[in-house]
Amino acid sequence: MSRTSVPRRLAQAVVVLWAAFTLSFVVLYLLPGDAVLTKLGSAEGGVTASDAEVAAARAAHGLDDPLPVQYGKRLLAALRGDFGTSVSTGDDATHLVLSALPPTLAVTGLALVLAVLFGGGVAVLGTYTRQRWLGQLLLSLPPLGISLPSFWVGLVLIQVFSFQLRLVPALGSTGFASLVLPAVTLALPTGAIIGQVLAKSLRTQLAEPYVEVVLAKGASRGRVHFGHALRGAALPALTLVGVVAGNLLAGSVVTETVFARDGVGRVTAAAVTAQDIPVVQAVIVLAAFFFVAVNLAVDLLYPLLDPRLAAPAARTGKVTADA
Repeated sequence: MSRTSVPRRLAQAVVVLWAAFTLSFVVLYLLPGDAVLTKLGSAEGGVTASDAEVAAARAAHGLDDPLPVQYGKRLLAALRGDFGTSVSTGDDATHLVLSALPPTLAVTGLALVLAVLFGGGVAVLGTYTRQRWLGQLLLSLPPLGISLPSFWVGLVLIQVFSFQLRLVPALGSTGFASLVLPAVTLALPTGAIIGQVLAKSLRTQLAEPYVEVVLAKGASRGRVHFGHALRGAALPALTLVGVVAGNLLAGSVVTETVFARDGVGRVTAAAVTAQDIPVVQAVIVLAAFFFVAVNLAVDLLYPLLDPRLAAPAARTGKVTADA
């Protein structure tokens, strides 16, 4: 990515964050229910507070203003990193989400590493092996992995590796061992998508005429496959990694619920159940920020894999110098 495109991508990132905030605001306010009434409700579903207490609670959270006024106030506050106060707990929404972020990042980071290793390994070995049956077996794993629901995979892993083999804990957030099963649960469908895209790109690259030329010059099959072809095929897979990295954060909602882990996923599930708009908005904007940050980093890595992507800028500079 050229230097001139960096400001353009940063501007696009700002637009994405604004769109995430605006859409979440609209959708959350269109949903039926009321966070204040949910908080003040009794176990039987009735409201135990008086009308004056309900009105005071609404005013405390700015819910008595017209929607355009609420939107403007929340947007200005969000620009300062302030998403308001949790209706359910009374805690600062930004602090509540950020304090829950480290356990989630630990799981999603490990899951992304495992997904790249699994998807990349299956794609590379499946297209490289001379054994046709083995190649077909390996390349059949990504479609299978995509079709498996994450919650079902998590329950199966708990049953096998926690209850039967007793290798890792089934629940909790303590220690590295507690990361293994949630990370694998997230990594399997993500790695399957990466593997499917990379395998298709590798087959396309290996069918290019330059492969025959390189082989004719004496290059080994392994060097062509793992060097030239893999380098060209990595670009679509790298783009996909930027997309699925954001999906991993969203997938933590299900995974952390299944494995009873602390993190953004459980905070989000509790906030949605309680219709806690400030917390849900903070989570959505955080996920959008994570998504645009990873994709910007991926764009910056493109020229390192394929120098031709930086060639237009280099040619422009050369023409100017010659003139």
